[in-house]
Amino acid sequence: MRPAGAPAASPAETLRPAGRALVRPPGPRLADAIVTHAARRPVDVALAARQHEAYVAALRSAGWRVGAVAAADDQPDAVFIEDPLVVCGDVAIIGRSGDARRRGEAPGAERAARELGLRVERIEEPGTLDGGDVLQAGDTVYVGRGARTNEEGICQFARLVGGRKVVPVATRGCLHLKSAMTALPDGGLIGLPDLVDTSVLPGLRVVREPAGAHVVVLGPDHVLMAASAPHTAARLAADGLRVTSVDISEFEALDGCVTCLSVLVP
Repeated sequence: MRPAGAPAASPAETLRPAGRALVRPPGPRLADAIVTHAARRPVDVALAARQHEAYVAALRSAGWRVGAVAAADDQPDAVFIEDPLVVCGDVAIIGRSGDARRRGEAPGAERAARELGLRVERIEEPGTLDGGDVLQAGDTVYVGRGARTNEEGICQFARLVGGRKVVPVATRGCLHLKSAMTALPDGGLIGLPDLVDTSVLPGLRVVREPAGAHVVVLGPDHVLMAASAPHTAARLAADGLRVTSVDISEFEALDGCVTCLSVLVP
């Protein structure tokens, strides 16, 4: 679905097409990935591979140059490349997941960051941080505090991204901060208020579809969303945004969303 509308104003942090998008293909053990909040069901690995290809095609169609992170077939969750790798400007921060089963994903993510010429930093013990808890919106970075990211990890992250305002956000009933909210091209926040501490937010556009909280900014007036959020997509299109929708049902069955499957490097 690609409704066209009038261009929206560019925010301070608009991801421009022609940047790099890092992705990692789903491996043969995808069905064994960790499920925390979704009701576990069988996952069709072949269908997931096709859905991932369509996701990558959507990034390319929007002008992003896609680079593949080396496969990690022994790591079931490795396709969710956003979690071990956060890019802020010219700094790549290698996360340290609060779930030790995911820490084996980091080496490949670090190699990919170095190949892009980024300065690499790491979250060190006892800190924990998943990239799914990191939401950049203009000069502010919201970092979710929950099962995967702790206070020490947030403090380390804040030191590594000096000059950016870092706002911790308590989460509840969700895997990551970006399971609950993301940012639109104009920098406004969109999401599910019951899952986050809204007292630290400047405002939040409320959605009724869980997947409506998940937006990837592809350009100044262009967003990527899951096909499971048709009503939110229609609302955003009515506001003048271009919306590309992709079916990621097999990843949603594993607590995944559209943000998890790529790292955008403008």
